[in-house]
Amino acid sequence: MELTLTPMTAQELARLLESLEQGYADDLVAHRGMTPEAALDRSVSQIRESLPAGVATEGALLRVGRVGDTEVGWIWVTLPTTAAPDQAWIHNIEVHEEHRGRGYARRMIQLIEAELTQHGVPELGLNVFGTNSVAIGLYRSLGFEVTSQQMAKRLTPGS
Repeated sequence: MELTLTPMTAQELARLLESLEQGYADDLVAHRGMTPEAALDRSVSQIRESLPAGVATEGALLRVGRVGDTEVGWIWVTLPTTAAPDQAWIHNIEVHEEHRGRGYARRMIQLIEAELTQHGVPELGLNVFGTNSVAIGLYRSLGFEVTSQQMAKRLTPGS
């Protein structure tokens, strides 16, 4: 069966939101050295600010990947803004653990690219943590290129 993308419902977002917030917080702890509490606060506030009206947020494309009646993952993309007038942005893409390794992330990106071209969007961007080699490999294979790079070093007192 073919993977399709369908608009996310408010109920689906409510179900997925806690996992998204915790996953982003975990990444902030692991990659930014934040405390778990501070990371969760930042994660919740950033995501809620980005989706003030939930699935009805203007410019937000929230799509669920399905194979038949089975939800296999989801993707969140925003349309270009005044700050980046030619670039849509992938905020999150996730394939549920039991469905990974079957090419669903690749297909979700391809389908969202097709939707974006219908909106006249010329470019799609994303951030990926440098340690996520599986995602980096996928994005490179889909034609994404590094356009900027951030680096950080944790400092310990007295060293």
